[in-house]
Amino acid sequence: MGSSPVTQGTPNRGYEAAGLQRLGLVVKQLGELVPLLGPTSDAGVAVIDALRKLTKFVPSGSVTPAGERNQLQSQMEKNAQNNQQMQALRQSQQQQPGAGQPPARAA
Repeated sequence: MGSSPVTQGTPNRGYEAAGLQRLGLVVKQLGELVPLLGPTSDAGVAVIDALRKLTKFVPSGSVTPAGERNQLQSQMEKNAQNNQQMQALRQSQQQQPGAGQPPARAA
């Protein structure tokens, strides 16, 4: 008698679709790197190899201008949140006496 579950988990199709859309953007960006790196350089060859492996998961036309814009906007919002958190952290460290300073030596 095994302890395997009766049902298997099913993948979330929404997450899968979002992941494939993001993968499409990554593939597009990798494609833009090849001319910069040169197709015969070590890095260029590695990028081309990665593209060969990844493009089979990205259907043609899956990267739309609206999808790119949405992803860019999402990244900008995340960056803004991170900047706010970093500013709050810096302010709290500055308000603490002696924060970030080495301990004073006894004379």
